[in-house]
Order: sequence, then C-alpha cells, then structure tokens
Amino acid sequence: MAEDQPPQPVKTDTTNSTPAEGYDKKCIFCRIVNNEMGTELLHNDGDLSCFRDIKPGAPHHYLVVPNKHVGNCKSLNKEHVPLVKQMVDVGKDVLQKNSVTDLTDVRFGFHWPPFCSVTHLHLHVLAPVSQMGFMSRLIYRLNSYWFVTADQLIELLNTKAETN
Repeated sequence: MAEDQPPQPVKTDTTNSTPAEGYDKKCIFCRIVNNEMGTELLHNDGDLSCFRDIKPGAPHHYLVVPNKHVGNCKSLNKEHVPLVKQMVDVGKDVLQKNSVTDLTDVRFGFHWPPFCSVTHLHLHVLAPVSQMGFMSRLIYRLNSYWFVTADQLIELLNTKAETN
C-alpha cells in the first residue's frame, strides 16, 4: 500500500537542460543535486539540497549542500554567514521530518581543510550524537583541527577581516 512506501526522492526534469551556473561537472555533490547520480534528495528548495551520507556516522547522518558549487569552508567570508545559517535550518527541518525531536543531541559541522574528501561546501548533520560509535566520535570530534561546528564557523566568519 502507498502508506507503507518510503518517501520518494524529489525529482526534477533534467532533460534538454544545461547545467546551471555554478555547476562543476567533476564535483560529486554538483552531480547529485543535478539528479545525475540517482541519489534521493530529502530536501531541494532551489538553493540547498539535503541527502543521506553514504558512510553514516550516526543513525541520522545527512549532508546539506548549496546547489551552486561553493568551495570548502576555508573559502568562505562574512557574506556567507546567512548561507551557513540557512544550511543549519535545512538540517533541522530534515531531522524533524525524520522524527528527530531532541535537537540537543545533534551535531552540525564541517570538516576543516585539508580534511575534506569533497571540496563542495557541505554541512554534516548527525543525530543522535549519543549513539555515535568510537570512530564517528573521532571523525566528528568537537574542538579538533579537522572539524568545526556550524556555530564555530559562523563566529569565525563574523570576525574574519575583510579582504580586498
């Protein structure tokens, strides 16, 4: 029956269309948000998309990415603060749609270069943190050289001196 079926991925018509500006054909995340990989999109609002991480570090592990190619978090500046906040909001919405209501047991963060496997900006949304295994606790560890929380990144961007 229909109610027993898992939610269907968001589908968009990509036939006879050219990739949008900000698309990098070599980037796996650009290809995912362009529906070239068959990955289920849990969220797609035209600006941001969300999908499951292929190597989950927690029972709920999602990635929120801009639909336009944006470099890693080191390439961001103060103007990107609203984008980071919007990414967190999408992560919270997807968690709540997947019955995660305790947002105190959630981690939102980014791997800090050079510890990024994909150079397209992506927010890791992990829940519940209390159920993460040893390796996940290490990989997504707070106050490390390789992972920063969304709040830490926002604070860094807000204090970053303007260049140019």
